[in-house]
Amino acid sequence: MCWLKPVEGAQMSAEINRRNFIRGSLALSAGGALASGLGKGQATADEKPAAPQAAATPEEKLPLGKLGKLQVSRMLLGGNLLTCYTHARDLRFVYKLIKLYNTDEKIRETLELAEQHGINALAINISPGTMKVFERHRKQGGKMQYIIHPTAKITPDLGDYETELRQLADFGIQATYVWGCWGDQLLAEGKVGLIAKAVEAAKKHNLLSGVGAHDLRVVEECEKNKIPVDFYVKTFHHHNYGSAPRPDQVKGPTCEVPGYWCQNPDAVIEVMKKVEKPWIAFKVMAAGTIRPQDAFKYAFENGADHILVGMFDFEVAEDVKIARNALAELKRTRPWRT
Repeated sequence: MCWLKPVEGAQMSAEINRRNFIRGSLALSAGGALASGLGKGQATADEKPAAPQAAATPEEKLPLGKLGKLQVSRMLLGGNLLTCYTHARDLRFVYKLIKLYNTDEKIRETLELAEQHGINALAINISPGTMKVFERHRKQGGKMQYIIHPTAKITPDLGDYETELRQLADFGIQATYVWGCWGDQLLAEGKVGLIAKAVEAAKKHNLLSGVGAHDLRVVEECEKNKIPVDFYVKTFHHHNYGSAPRPDQVKGPTCEVPGYWCQNPDAVIEVMKKVEKPWIAFKVMAAGTIRPQDAFKYAFENGADHILVGMFDFEVAEDVKIARNALAELKRTRPWRT
């Protein structure tokens, strides 16, 4: 299958989980990868089977919710780290380090480990390299469900966007959504009608069709205009962390310095209470600055139906356990929508 090259400028920086990135486990794992990989070329998913991992027991796996006809784990695997995007800002070495660590083989190991611990869905942007890994993973027995969004620009004729939708449908993904960057931009340009057109185009391919956003007004306009959205993918995190913005620094929907991706979490809580569509919250750790114990509980208690979490392989088991504990102790106000 031939995948389009992502549109220039359509790559969004990925979450980086700093809580574990520099600690010894990464040093040991990455050291082995570098020692075997440098001078030999990057490992690929066809070279050897992934190392066997102990599967989680049913009691250790994640609860499920229903997204359309899909049974989807309450925590999904985020794709940014797998595509080597990160909010490392001017720490340029981090980008290279992630790329060296997350080889094709390591990505496939991460998928297998996620499945073993009950994560049964992945949300990511279309990318030629990772799509090839996913194809190999499926051929080797992988059961991951894919929620993949096109990165092609949404134009009135849909053009390249429609082409990418067709490719994704041919690949056999289960759901797609309007990329948050495009949702924000189309709203700013007063082109909410194009969001509706993109949503409906995906439905023609029998895909669940959602809308992503950093800007809360995207959700509000979709609801106001009764766009037939199947689910929302909306940023959500509080501002109680060391590098959070001061009130006077909160200008637009997102900002890299000081880093925030949810402009007004209280407003999000109030708006989403009234939204009856499923809500997948992302950037719940504010790109790695909020501890998962805090971030996961906050997201679920305040209305998120699912959370999207970027993880390295060595974080999967721990994060699943944290998510399970959070789900078991909830005092939730918004009804589950999945």
